[in-house]
Amino acid sequence: QVQLVESGGESVQAGGSLRLSCRASGRTFSSNAMGWFRQAPGKEREFVAAINWSGGSTYYADFVKGRFTISRDNAKNTVYLQMNSLKPEDMAIYYCAARASRHYHTRMDEYEYWGQGTQVTVSS
Repeated sequence: QVQLVESGGESVQAGGSLRLSCRASGRTFSSNAMGWFRQAPGKEREFVAAINWSGGSTYYADFVKGRFTISRDNAKNTVYLQMNSLKPEDMAIYYCAARASRHYHTRMDEYEYWGQGTQVTVSS
């Protein structure tokens, strides 16, 4: 079992930056690929970024490439999402997810464990 707790969501102005954190409990974190997803009001949850077990491979949705960076610290059982140049359309609840595999995926149903989410609000 893996339990995930996100933090770092805040209200920021457009152009600002935030760093989200997701701390995992459980002994298998270093074996889990991790992903970040988001859900805006009235929209479906969508893939944002993912990272493999070692941190050596990452993947991003086109709409965040060049602005967001996913990283992990296996010693701290934590995955991060650094978000720069935030736009109003980035406003959403951000969820981290863990996959029972070393390799990431972009589909939500490939992730077995989910956090409760953290709210990111971006004002123009």
